[in-house]
Amino acid sequence: MTFCKRLAITAGEPAGIGPDLIIQIAQNSHSDELIAICDPELLYARARQLDLPIVIEKFNVEDDPSPTQARTIKVLPVQLSRTTTPGELDSENAKYVLETLTLAANGCMNGQFDAMVTAPVHKGIINDAGIAFSGHTEFLEELTGTKKVVMMLATEGLKVALVTTHIPLSQVATAITQPLLHDVIEVLQYDLAHTFGIENPRIIVAGLNPHAGESGHMGREEIDTIEPVLEELRSKGYQLQGPLPADTLFTSKYLDQCDTVLAMYHDQGLPVLKYKGFGNAVNITLGMPIIRTSVDHGTALDLAGTGKADTGSLTLAIHYAGEMSRNKSKSFHEQ
Repeated sequence: MTFCKRLAITAGEPAGIGPDLIIQIAQNSHSDELIAICDPELLYARARQLDLPIVIEKFNVEDDPSPTQARTIKVLPVQLSRTTTPGELDSENAKYVLETLTLAANGCMNGQFDAMVTAPVHKGIINDAGIAFSGHTEFLEELTGTKKVVMMLATEGLKVALVTTHIPLSQVATAITQPLLHDVIEVLQYDLAHTFGIENPRIIVAGLNPHAGESGHMGREEIDTIEPVLEELRSKGYQLQGPLPADTLFTSKYLDQCDTVLAMYHDQGLPVLKYKGFGNAVNITLGMPIIRTSVDHGTALDLAGTGKADTGSLTLAIHYAGEMSRNKSKSFHEQ
């Protein structure tokens, strides 16, 4: 198992804080090799605006991975369609953004990279360019041919995975089916064991309704959908607790006894996690044949080029990508 992992970092929306964050994190050394996938001229320009020193080296896949030295970054170059100004979106650069993601994902699939880390993109400007784009996760799911991906956010002391993600609340109950819940828990169980290195992971499952349905008086989804799946998977050895009321499970009584929480929908689980660790949390896509982590924030166009962007989330995303890569390598060699 190689200690030093090669991590691809996509710079995201060029008018946003992604390039700033790469320049800022490159001021420090890293035990893994960081490869920025972006236009090197964009990084030079942003470094000048931030008044930070940087040495850019062209990435050579034939070289052995080596730790990143302070004030140095290796780059797999992709040329911008049009020179960008911090804070000013330009739909001409939409294809550039998607090319960086494609190179990173393909590089992970062919073994060129051990994991990919994504800075924020701007969904609106990509769609304005006439390209249907609902987000990183869906784009990478299609690109990698993955059957089912699961979105997880993690911060110190708390991991929250989601059964449903970016759909209207009015559609959540119908979307949660036994097959979907079964697939999500299987993905979660596998990745907790193989990419997080958690032996016999303990998962707390939230109910959908207030008070987890109150024995059917406040909804039957727990009885008809959730509980049968949990019982089936418990019979296979999965450590599943629930369904529990979401308003009480996020307490030490339960969280101290679990490795992750599975929430039924986006705004059931993520407000708690972001209250606990916004800016120091990481977005992780589970279920793919590659490892992908991301920041927990948006493009912050108003902060681009100002030097005020917080690197906490990107630093954590890089840390998780490296550790997950090592756990995955260890799991592979132990099989």
